[in-house]
Amino acid sequence: MPLIPRGASRRRRGWWIAGTVTAVLLTAAVALTAIAFPSVAATTCPGCYGLERLQAGVYAEPGLAPAERRHVAEVVEQANKRVRAFFGGRASTPDILVCLSDDCYRRIGGGRERGIAVLNRSVMLSPRGVDPVIASHELTHVELHARLDGAEVPQWFDEGLAVLVSDDPRYLAPAGDRCLRDSRRALPATLGDWLRTASAEPHVYAEAACQVSRWAATNGGEEAVPTLIERLSAGHALPDIQLPAAAVTTG
Repeated sequence: MPLIPRGASRRRRGWWIAGTVTAVLLTAAVALTAIAFPSVAATTCPGCYGLERLQAGVYAEPGLAPAERRHVAEVVEQANKRVRAFFGGRASTPDILVCLSDDCYRRIGGGRERGIAVLNRSVMLSPRGVDPVIASHELTHVELHARLDGAEVPQWFDEGLAVLVSDDPRYLAPAGDRCLRDSRRALPATLGDWLRTASAEPHVYAEAACQVSRWAATNGGEEAVPTLIERLSAGHALPDIQLPAAAVTTG
């Protein structure tokens, strides 16, 4: 049996202790994430939360009827099509987690929202959000941030763009000047401010969409938006896109 120098033995014990401590800390971090941020954990490991893979990048609660599975697939296909058409392709490939029951959505960390983009990398849809409008809205958040490549935009621009891409009839007119609600006030720039304002004034989505859609209309159409985002990702500042009011319905 070869002799092991005492110093080498101590170093090995130190490495073993350090490795054990690291493993324990990593396990604790994973457990705390799952408890404190279940939506993050669920989008990282959908199967760990009981979701099953329907197709590449799409997960849903198990036991869905064939018609429900087809509906989910159709919603995802239509939403992806809207995003691709607007941006002229895709820069993002987010996983989409779909729940058709409230229990499922609560289990993966959802709340009262219809859908949510998680860390701008994945999308979760509630039973009230399995719809092409809601799905494409959330997918737009992910696509925008993938294209920005770390650049920042005010939250009102993020939300207004998502409304425009999703063609949400709650907040946009069907044609012409698409504004349903004009606004000359400063719209919320941070996520926290946006969430507080939107919870009390849902029409702020229409105000943000008004600003983005009007800027697009006066700069060559919707195809000007991807060019703007490309400039932002290269370090250019967001131009002042708040335009003078036009004749709109303020309902």
